[in-house]
Amino acid sequence: MDNVTCKLTVFFEDPFWVGVYECIADGKLSVSKVVFGAEPKDYEVYDYFLKNWSKLKFSSPVLGISEAKRKINPKRMQRAINNQFSKTGIGTKAQEALKLQQEQNKLERKTYNRQKTEEEKQHIFELSQQKKKRKHRGR
Repeated sequence: MDNVTCKLTVFFEDPFWVGVYECIADGKLSVSKVVFGAEPKDYEVYDYFLKNWSKLKFSSPVLGISEAKRKINPKRMQRAINNQFSKTGIGTKAQEALKLQQEQNKLERKTYNRQKTEEEKQHIFELSQQKKKRKHRGR
């Protein structure tokens, strides 16, 4: 049986409001980060995730923490919820996952840019070769 736990944390990271969406599936954590800009209202966040769910880029799964299922006293649960609201920021596992995703995106960008510059150099080389051939055509 697949056990999926999702958590959305919205916090202020100067100068923007940021949302971090964490999903734990089969003990593996994947994270996606969204920058909102101005402080979003609850309905705006909900609407954003409904419309842009397919566009979210989640990090590759990282071994996460799995919590044991047990019945929690309602007062204890309320205290835990209040503690989570008082904390700002995201968990360290989520930060690691975001860092990994950032590194992967950086590598992809580098390879893409390298390929583009090689193609551009090749194109310029071919143009110069054609120009040389045109110059010597009339001899």
